[in-house]
Amino acid sequence: MNRKIVITAALFGLLAVIAGAFGAHSLKAKLSLSDIDIWHTAVQYQFYHVFALLFLGLYTGARKSLVNLSYYMFTLGIIFFSGSLYLIAAEDLFGWRLAHIIWPVTPLGGVFFIGGWAALILAAAIRNKD
Repeated sequence: MNRKIVITAALFGLLAVIAGAFGAHSLKAKLSLSDIDIWHTAVQYQFYHVFALLFLGLYTGARKSLVNLSYYMFTLGIIFFSGSLYLIAAEDLFGWRLAHIIWPVTPLGGVFFIGGWAALILAAAIRNKD
């Protein structure tokens, strides 16, 4: 077990539950349906990648360097993809006008997610040599 990865997954899982509950109970009356949908997407992708991180933390027999690469990619994906969506969804609530700056970050987070999955494929496909 890789404690660092499992702790990161647990922290992001905790934050996803809080964000999901906050969106469902506190923000529902304050945000537009479109913004609630964006918030929901952020929570959903965060949870998907929490499970990927948990798997990584328990995965043995793979190349550690590729597992670590996947870990960093998934972590950055959560921060950039879900994080940017949370900010975009809450923009009107806080009176921010950052969407034009933040939107380009969202696809970058998606690229990190794709990279994380690609690194995991390689980690599983290549024999453990390190």
